[in-house]
Amino acid sequence: MAEEWQDAVAEALEVTGFTGEVVQRTVDGIGAVLRLDHRAEFYTELGALADSGGFDAFLNHWWTQALADSAADPDAREQAIDFADVAVSLYTRAMGGPTSTQAEIEALVTGAKTS
Repeated sequence: MAEEWQDAVAEALEVTGFTGEVVQRTVDGIGAVLRLDHRAEFYTELGALADSGGFDAFLNHWWTQALADSAADPDAREQAIDFADVAVSLYTRAMGGPTSTQAEIEALVTGAKTS
């Protein structure tokens, strides 16, 4: 899993051109950079995880939030979120998870229905 994650991050960096700090996708790495209000929610959710099946999704969500929280300004925040979205999508695909077409992703964003 670690190798797939590193490959996904490397590809996402290349594709997006993201130059900000890449937060470690670990409980400690994420917890260290979250804003205080997010940090409390993060640790509350972590304590409530019932099974390891949801742990990857939990890390993906909070890793994206940590990148956004560590951004210096609104433009950097947007770039961080774009980078995180690509990295998580590439990782999910590498792990055999569900994937979406670009049209499906755009439909989700705009609230439209796919055919």
